[in-house]
Amino acid sequence: MKKILEAKGLLVLLFALLLLLAACGSADESGGNDDAAGDNSEQTEEENDAEESHSDSGEESNDQAGEKLVIGFSQVGAESEWRTANTKSIQDAIKDAGHELKFSDAQQKQENQIKAIRSFITQKVDAIVFSPVVETGFETVLQEAKDADIPVFLADRAVDVEDDSLWVTFLGSDFVEEGRKAGDWLLEEMADEEGPVNIVELQGTVGSAPAIDRKEGFEEIIGQEDKFEITKSQTGDFTRAKGKEVMEAFLKSDGENIDVLYSHNDDMAIGAIQAIEEYGLKPAEDIKIIGVDAVKGAFEAMADGKMNVTIECNPLFGPQLVELMEQHFAGEELDKRIAVEESMYTMDQADELLPTREY
Repeated sequence: MKKILEAKGLLVLLFALLLLLAACGSADESGGNDDAAGDNSEQTEEENDAEESHSDSGEESNDQAGEKLVIGFSQVGAESEWRTANTKSIQDAIKDAGHELKFSDAQQKQENQIKAIRSFITQKVDAIVFSPVVETGFETVLQEAKDADIPVFLADRAVDVEDDSLWVTFLGSDFVEEGRKAGDWLLEEMADEEGPVNIVELQGTVGSAPAIDRKEGFEEIIGQEDKFEITKSQTGDFTRAKGKEVMEAFLKSDGENIDVLYSHNDDMAIGAIQAIEEYGLKPAEDIKIIGVDAVKGAFEAMADGKMNVTIECNPLFGPQLVELMEQHFAGEELDKRIAVEESMYTMDQADELLPTREY
């Protein structure tokens, strides 16, 4: 009996010991799980930090690489071969660079252009490009763009405003220099003429930068010799049809006394050539023909012996314009005026160069 009791006591003691060991084991495992949960929590925070850091890094990378811009482009119109080529060059360059284009044709009306610029401001574009119809009258709308923090880039034509902070930069031709080149050619061409040399002038759109500047540069040079005189000057609005119409009036008024035609662009000159032929005179012989732009039509006229010279005004500066806009948004400071390099072409070069003309 005593042995049985001793055996029962040992069993009770053993059972109690097993319970104690089980409790200790459970406590250790629970503690282990808490530690593991803490480790997992710390790891998750580290992963989140890493993900946030990666996200921030990605945003910085995008900023450095440059973002897609929404660009509003207000063009003068489609009055000439030159303008058509210029419009296409800028449109293609904006799209090829991956930016979004919003385009408006002003149809040579300032009110249309102002309306378009205000529309671009309302649409919150990133930048505005425009070739102003005329030099003056844009102060108010340019101030509105500045107040909206929208930078304005001038293409081909300048504006006449007191506050030049209203626009970032001007990219285009030096119109005064183009007029000088035309005058220099004429002085050399007519060096042996005793005079007087009577010149008729087809001006561009009244108040436009190229019309003002090409006239100024030309008069600066021919004014060096008294034998040169501009006897008639009238706008042809840069169009072929109007150039023909005005030249017809010049010829009807004083056709036998016209020695030289100075046209502010080639399209007006080509229209004038038609009028001269219909009048019974030979263009480039009876009347010297000077044009500006160097469009393909001018090279065709020179190759046919109907035009003497054209001063280049390069319209294909779209890629350079887009590059300047991207530089501005990257924080680079731009020169206020950037001129496109240009040449002058005469009749004896036409046959060789005609196949290479892009516009």
